[in-house]
Amino acid sequence: MSNKTPNQHVPRVAETINFPEEEEKILDYWKKIDAFQSCLKQSKGKPRFSFYDGPPFATGLPHYGHILAGTIKDVVTRYAHQQGYHVERRFGWDCHGLPVEYEIDKALGIKGPADVMKMGIEKYNSECRKIVTRYSKEWEIIIGRIGRWIDFKNDYKTLHPSFMESVWWVFKQLYVKGLVYQGNKVMPYSTACNTPLSNFEANQNYKDVVDPTVVVSLPVLNDSDGAALLIWTTTPWTLPSNLAACVHPDLVYAKLKQLSTNKVYIMMESRIESVFPADDYKVLKTFPGKELKGLKYQPIFDYFSHMKDKAFVVLVDEYVTSESGTGIVHQAPYFGEDDYRVTLAAGVISKDQEPICPIDMSGRFAEPVHDFIGQYVKDADKNIIAKLKDMGRLVQQSQVKHSYPFCWRSDTPLIYRAVPSWFIRVEHMQESLLKSAAETYWVPDFVKDKRFGNWLRDARDWAVSRNRYWGTPIPIWMSPNGDEIVCVGSIDELERLTGVKVDDLHRETIDKLEIPSQIPGDPPLKRISEVFDCWFESGSMPYAQLHYPFERTKDFEECFPADFIAEGIDQTRGWFYTLIVISTALFGKAPFKNLIANGLVLASDGQKMSKSKKNYPDPLKIVNMYGADALRLYLINSPVVRAENLRFKEEGVRDIVKDVFLPWYNAYRFLLQNIEVYVQNNDKTFTYDEKRVCSSNIMDRWILSFTQSLLMYIRKEMELYHLYNVIPRLTQFFDYLTNWYVRMNRKRLKGEGGEDDCRTALTTLFDILLNIIKMMAPFSPFLSENMYQCLKQLTESSSESVHYLMLPQPNKDLIDVTIERAVSRMQSVIELGRVVRDRKTIPVKYPLPEVIVVHRDQQYLDDILSLQVARLLFLDVCVRS
Repeated sequence: MSNKTPNQHVPRVAETINFPEEEEKILDYWKKIDAFQSCLKQSKGKPRFSFYDGPPFATGLPHYGHILAGTIKDVVTRYAHQQGYHVERRFGWDCHGLPVEYEIDKALGIKGPADVMKMGIEKYNSECRKIVTRYSKEWEIIIGRIGRWIDFKNDYKTLHPSFMESVWWVFKQLYVKGLVYQGNKVMPYSTACNTPLSNFEANQNYKDVVDPTVVVSLPVLNDSDGAALLIWTTTPWTLPSNLAACVHPDLVYAKLKQLSTNKVYIMMESRIESVFPADDYKVLKTFPGKELKGLKYQPIFDYFSHMKDKAFVVLVDEYVTSESGTGIVHQAPYFGEDDYRVTLAAGVISKDQEPICPIDMSGRFAEPVHDFIGQYVKDADKNIIAKLKDMGRLVQQSQVKHSYPFCWRSDTPLIYRAVPSWFIRVEHMQESLLKSAAETYWVPDFVKDKRFGNWLRDARDWAVSRNRYWGTPIPIWMSPNGDEIVCVGSIDELERLTGVKVDDLHRETIDKLEIPSQIPGDPPLKRISEVFDCWFESGSMPYAQLHYPFERTKDFEECFPADFIAEGIDQTRGWFYTLIVISTALFGKAPFKNLIANGLVLASDGQKMSKSKKNYPDPLKIVNMYGADALRLYLINSPVVRAENLRFKEEGVRDIVKDVFLPWYNAYRFLLQNIEVYVQNNDKTFTYDEKRVCSSNIMDRWILSFTQSLLMYIRKEMELYHLYNVIPRLTQFFDYLTNWYVRMNRKRLKGEGGEDDCRTALTTLFDILLNIIKMMAPFSPFLSENMYQCLKQLTESSSESVHYLMLPQPNKDLIDVTIERAVSRMQSVIELGRVVRDRKTIPVKYPLPEVIVVHRDQQYLDDILSLQVARLLFLDVCVRS
């Protein structure tokens, strides 16, 4: 050993590592070099990879669902940069809508529209504005701590006038195309939020609930037997609004006598024993349902008896089924979609008449239902049932457990009611929507083909208006009689029409603006009161984030459609849907090319994560305990990337540290230790040179080949957005690296085979680690950066960050599929040998006199012999065919 001091500093790393602490140091380093912005500057001018970030609400802190989707986005966009693209990554905020208003209503004790009007829209919206980014700073901290590179400074907010103006432009284009109309429609309605919801919103939050069921009699007028129709409902609160009954025209109905009471009833024959015991009825006659058409009956209540000439009649329609109830469906036209359709078609109601809807905006009974006035509909069920019993109309009462929609924001039961709304025509676009979707690529593909495709095939007209206050106002000005309508598409147009300078587009600013009528002597036009559904705003984000078409038209053209978007599978009927509806209506194509839909992250018991139940660990606690890299890898190496659900378990994150990061770190530490020994022992410097990566050693050639094959595989699978294939292969690599290559080459790496052999082995291991660091950089950005900062000191690299580097092209000269196959077979033999040892209880360290390998394929045996297994395993091997 030379006594000279080598003229090279080899970085030393600690024997143990605290991953969270090291990540904090990397965050400080990224801040010091302004890593993300520097990265963007370096890629300026390169081909663009466009990415849309779906805007979350900042009324709460990020949860695991946000972290999962954010990690997927970060991985894909980091990888795109590695491929030589310029990737602009703008964060967005959903600032309007129910989430914000609901928080204000709770905080201020607001019960309904009257309270808002008393307070004043200007003051109400001012309160909303104060909380829209209540947690924005926390979001920035948490998202940054997770390692996601996203531009918060250049973000977009849906409350910015520029964003809102583009939303107006989108709406006017649809209006000009004839896709906008106003109408009454039965819709899911949130009584807590005082507003209708779209069908996809209503489908977001179903729960199993127990509701009362009643069978009620409707005495038929002028029936010789004094028969009564039997109707069944799970919503007794709709019975005061009953105007008709409906039967299936072709199914069989029966007139029967209840033996215990001698009363005669009419119902579907196949449903009789759901109401009466088998020994308590006698069928008098049967007939098809169409024979009941036109029968008049006595109303249950007299609230709408003035309509008796048209109402309280039996109608027929094939939507009636034999699966539940009595086969006679009670019709409350303004509280059910089919009820409305059937009674409208039969002339019981008309589009021109005042809706029969004795429920106020908060879901409480109003006139003329005087018996239950002021009662919340669900609370009134028991009182209505009691009154039915007193009236002698209640035939049966029970309960049913069924799936029922709840408001996604207030978590209160939805009701269905007719409300005047503004709609976007969608039903005529079904084929166009399917064509647009067909041109996109989804991971996993079954989400597009099944879940999304089925939703598009049943697409309904979209109600985009909300009877609320904090949102983008719908830009329609209308005359008092509705004969004159103006749809405004820009701030400039509004200023020209009103003669008033406009710098904000919220209700408190523009509701007071009037547009002079074009008809001499007529009063001015005033804006309608509704605002947009916030989903319409988020669906408009490809245009509104750039203030298109008012500016940045070139930027829009370069990034539309987006190369990539990603969100949870629950956005199939949310953001994914609204994006494609608006884009197809405007441009005839989808607004994105590639999409990853992730599954849901659940609590460890399979329940939905709940802050009130505290059934999941705080994400920052997990990060501070195990590191963000471990959390990232755990999430994207789980079923959620296949759109399945994940039961979050803390031990899963811990296992990533134990099984992946520690072996990786130990191999890296082992390399640096032995480079230092090599430098000291041989009085030479060590500088990695990619051109010197060459070896005749069989295991060097195997690990080099395996690494280059892995690089090819990652490129292929990432091009397909198959993150779920990439991560298992990467994590498997660390097992091969540490348990096979390093373990079998420890003596060589320590220099026991001589200086040249040692340098070759060290160069090989250095090359492997440097390549795997680059491959892992998008997935575990912290540890990759940590290792790179040390290793680059032994290279000629001048790059300040591993994240500035491109992913290298595979070196096909190093790939030897024969060696890879042979080693794989050798590994199988060794693993089988361990199994046999376990069965025979022979310790691993106990030497074997011989190992006999039997296989029908001579090539298999030749592969094993070619690797000199005896030398590698220090065993005598006998191979027999």
